[in-house]
Amino acid sequence: MRTIEIMDTTLRDGEQTTGVSFNDGEKLAIAQLLLDEIKVNRIEVASARVSEGEFRAVKRITEWASGKNYLDRVEVLGFVDGTLSLDWIYEAGARVVNLLTKGSLKHCEGQLRKTPAEHLSDIDSVIDEASSRGIKVNIYLEDWSNGMIHSPGYVENMIRHLTGKNIERIMLPDTLGILNPDQTLEFCRMVTTRWPDTHFDYHAHNDYDLATANVISAVKGGIDGVHTTVNGLGERAGNVPLASVMGVLNDHLKADNTLVESKLSKVSKMVELFSGLRIPANKPLTGEYVYTQCCGVHADGDEKGDLYFNALMPERFGRMRRYALGKTSGKASIKKNLEELGITLSKEDLDKVTKRVIELGDLKETVTTGDLPYIISDVLRNGHNEQNIKLVNYHLTVARGMKPVASLSVSIDGETYSETSVGDGQYDAFMKAMWKIYRSLGKPVPALTDYLVTIPPGGKTDALVETIITWEFEGIEYRTRGLDADQTTAAIKATMKMLNITGKHDLNINKPENRTRN
Repeated sequence: MRTIEIMDTTLRDGEQTTGVSFNDGEKLAIAQLLLDEIKVNRIEVASARVSEGEFRAVKRITEWASGKNYLDRVEVLGFVDGTLSLDWIYEAGARVVNLLTKGSLKHCEGQLRKTPAEHLSDIDSVIDEASSRGIKVNIYLEDWSNGMIHSPGYVENMIRHLTGKNIERIMLPDTLGILNPDQTLEFCRMVTTRWPDTHFDYHAHNDYDLATANVISAVKGGIDGVHTTVNGLGERAGNVPLASVMGVLNDHLKADNTLVESKLSKVSKMVELFSGLRIPANKPLTGEYVYTQCCGVHADGDEKGDLYFNALMPERFGRMRRYALGKTSGKASIKKNLEELGITLSKEDLDKVTKRVIELGDLKETVTTGDLPYIISDVLRNGHNEQNIKLVNYHLTVARGMKPVASLSVSIDGETYSETSVGDGQYDAFMKAMWKIYRSLGKPVPALTDYLVTIPPGGKTDALVETIITWEFEGIEYRTRGLDADQTTAAIKATMKMLNITGKHDLNINKPENRTRN
């Protein structure tokens, strides 16, 4: 069985996503994660001659890659422009050029205003020059999919000519995302059968939401390599996502590859952070909800032999299974969430809490694991959730040219502590003051991993703001929310909910008489 090669182009094609731009440090971090941890075979990191910042980024990546013996796995898009692209690439330290040529007669004649023979002559000159400099060449046949549909003779002539040149690979892009799986299978099988000794890559775009299906067909058609981007970034509707390719190669095609599944969540989150584009909650393999069971029947089935599990087990991809709370929740869903909090209820009390969660779901309320202790306290009135940590008061100040300042007093187990701190924002100042108190008491501090602010669709400036904060504490992920007209106040409410949750897991604290009051 052949190994399918993965070339990830997040740092080049993915950066063509509207509004996305990585700086040199971000590019280096993503490159390191892709090659060192995800174990993709190659990365395409930039287009030649774009900007000075792009040059610096490529230079940093190639310097790092040289020390790791990865240099022949770092590629840069170049153009048929004489020696201009090659000069730029060589000076940046790269030694592989992905040469952009025209894969359709329409592009050759319409954009270049050249005959096929003239275009091939120009390509030959660049290939010869690259070879003389020790630069390896891969060939992009831009608009290949349209070429196969409308000018197959032109494509055949291009490939026949190029296979006789000193090149490593021919890359077949569905540049406008127009192919369906049947066409992809037919076209890929046609070229791989005709030129069995040539390495062909397939480059899928997702305009019709068929990119992943087309990759399956391309591999079945004999393609040797697939191009991906993290989170499906890319022009227009994006490229085929790395995650999706990982899933279908391993589970549907049983195709050998080098990808490390357990690192998927890490790289996906890093690219989400650097790109500023959030991963859709229902995006396959990487979205927030894809390992979350919502229906109570499913949770019940999972307790009775994992009846609603499929092959995409969350642990494979560095995730964990969750059970959503809402109007479709059953007792099994509630029970699994309570287990996370270390709370056990009688059957009668569990019935009451389940009924309340369903009522809130009917009102379109969002219910999180962190809300459960408050719901229990509200429904049962039996002290299950006595708040041992209460915010007595706080004062936030902000002035132009000065960092925000927060002063607060908090009651912990009946004793009041006060602290003041500055921060990069009002909430940051509040948290730093709170953590001063916590650390002075030896109390464990949860790690904030995500912070999301939303207002109702169509809301006005005075609309309520919902702040949802994701935390990690003792290896478990929690999500708490606060609702208020003021964003910072909403965040503080969400924080106090989390502090009361951590209080249930608290480490041994010195007795009150041995504490230092601030």
